[in-house]
Amino acid sequence: MTDNKEEKYNQAHKDAKDLKRLGYAQELLRDMGGFGNFAVAFTIISILTGAITLYGQGLAFGGPAADGIGWPLAMVFTLFVAASMGEIASAIPTAGAMYHWSTFLGGPGWGWFTAWLNLVGQVATTAGIDYGIALFLSALLHLPGQAHLLEIYALLLLSHGLINHYGIHLVAMLNDVSVWYHIAVTLGLAAIFWFFAPRRPLSFAFKTGFTAAKAPYWWAFLLGLLQAQWTFTGYDASAHITEETLDPRRNAPWGMVNAIWISGIIGYVLMLAVTLAIKDLPAAAAAPNPFLYVCDQALGHGFGNAVVWAVLPAMWFCGLSSVTTNARMIFAFSRDGGLPGSRWWSKVDPKHKTPAAAVWLAVSLALIVALYGRAYTVIVSLSTIGLYLSYIIPVILVLRARAKGNWKELGPWHLGRWGAAANVIAVAWTALITVLFVSPPNQLTGYTLAGLLAALAVYYALAERKNFTGPKRLTAH
Repeated sequence: MTDNKEEKYNQAHKDAKDLKRLGYAQELLRDMGGFGNFAVAFTIISILTGAITLYGQGLAFGGPAADGIGWPLAMVFTLFVAASMGEIASAIPTAGAMYHWSTFLGGPGWGWFTAWLNLVGQVATTAGIDYGIALFLSALLHLPGQAHLLEIYALLLLSHGLINHYGIHLVAMLNDVSVWYHIAVTLGLAAIFWFFAPRRPLSFAFKTGFTAAKAPYWWAFLLGLLQAQWTFTGYDASAHITEETLDPRRNAPWGMVNAIWISGIIGYVLMLAVTLAIKDLPAAAAAPNPFLYVCDQALGHGFGNAVVWAVLPAMWFCGLSSVTTNARMIFAFSRDGGLPGSRWWSKVDPKHKTPAAAVWLAVSLALIVALYGRAYTVIVSLSTIGLYLSYIIPVILVLRARAKGNWKELGPWHLGRWGAAANVIAVAWTALITVLFVSPPNQLTGYTLAGLLAALAVYYALAERKNFTGPKRLTAH
């Protein structure tokens, strides 16, 4: 055995003992290093997915400033959320992530609702990613209207399900490849736009006042933040795969934080380059697919299409990682009896060491979400709000614990004396975006979320309040 293999073996053994102290046996394959953990979160954030598929959302509502000002604004405030989550992940490194954190800090009821909100967000994220790819493919292939859209979408989900079930080593390898592919293609696209496309002055990227929405500009600009904010989701993946990560108390927090700031900076370079290449702002904002329109007008039809084809593999990588994370969340929650049919969803394939049933449940639910919410912005709004509510509940509970002097479960990665301030900023930002993304024209998201919360409250009161005890070892603290 080489020194490196021996070191990994020793670390994995140490991590398994640490997990056992938290109440769980090591069932999943723990073979992922710090870079691999970061790679999953970076891939799900995927600048080349969220920022591009929702480019028209930002442009139509906030104009050029949606990227010039809105993008860095969302990145900075998201870092406060991620840092607050990272501190908790370092203290409680289990695949249950936010669900376990909320249970530890507030009891099984808080944990149960956090898990369901995260599940809703995870499923909608998978749906949003693959549905967005299907929309782009339909446009590139010049398919009329919605022809074959659902067939393409179903095939994308099937490909992600098969690899997550049968090829966990391939998933890890593709995640590593995805990081470099994302960076190379993002910077390559930015260079192409900077050097080969007509370019407006830099001040154009900070132009305010233009909106295609029938609303005051300041409000339309805030609604346009959905583009950046949905891009900055999914980084909780680093926490969900802690039971497959070596030294997760350090690697998971860094995975989340690094994924955001690296994605944010590289993505900003690309967004500025694309926005400065806009020739006709009203025409671009009104186009069926504004990103494709800008590419076509700035680079020519052939070159523009080639650029977009180069983006599609990155989007596919993003969907693959989303299913990985989604399945781990379902597995962890089912392991504690939180879902109907938990006994089935918590099974691990003995040959492939993957939560196979959870993988296919994640894929199936994503298909149903897209059938229900055919409006793309409704899917991504639901994804963003569901995830951020699940992110912020444990942060609110940490604030409560800090106020009582009870937050002492600090891991090696923590915020020190700045923790409370970071938590307050994170809560305030999440409250703002929640209000924004259920407002018209995304009111269907609000109705859907309200209906889900009401149904969950009834279900919990009637069936789970007395039966669901959460992670027994965690709730015993």
